[in-house]
Amino acid sequence: MASSLSPFLRLPITDVTSGLISHQIFGRCSVQEMQLMDCLEAYGLDRGLIKCRCYIDDFKECQMMTKQFARFMAMRKERDRQIHCGILTGEKKYVTPRIDSY
Repeated sequence: MASSLSPFLRLPITDVTSGLISHQIFGRCSVQEMQLMDCLEAYGLDRGLIKCRCYIDDFKECQMMTKQFARFMAMRKERDRQIHCGILTGEKKYVTPRIDSY
């Protein structure tokens, strides 16, 4: 994580181009990124990696969506199990959820 936050060689060009790689434009992870950067600014990079672990984990989850993918795979595995056991047959195999079920 430290290698992605602080460049190996600091030059004026790295300061100018450092804002190009950010989630502030896209909006999906902008809140988590700002919380992480505020925490890292308060504690510094070395101490911040320990103190800001919860913000780092939240930001990584927003980027990678590992929990959402694990939930999707668990639902798919359960549907395949029900199809294999014969619980879901015919037209009920691949029914999409109702619109208001979320």
